[in-house]
Amino acid sequence: MGLANKTLVAVVDGMVQGVGFRWATVRQARALGLKGTVRNLADGRVEVVAEGEESRLARLQAWLAHGPPGAHVRSLDSRLEPYRGAYTEFDIGW
Repeated sequence: MGLANKTLVAVVDGMVQGVGFRWATVRQARALGLKGTVRNLADGRVEVVAEGEESRLARLQAWLAHGPPGAHVRSLDSRLEPYRGAYTEFDIGW
């Protein structure tokens, strides 16, 4: 992986709580071999922090733009940051 590693920070807005969005994100991120966390925000949005290869992060970002069946994504605010190496797996944060 090496130098291509980055950290994706994304906030998803819309009907994204109570529809299995976090669990589906965990499955998607793990399938892509990413590490990080997904959590509900108090304002109804969902925050995703994912680390890994930039190309895999791009695939997760594209998936986040629509989410799982039952979700309705109104907007996705995301940015790439330098790799942090802060996570050992991808899971739900609280």
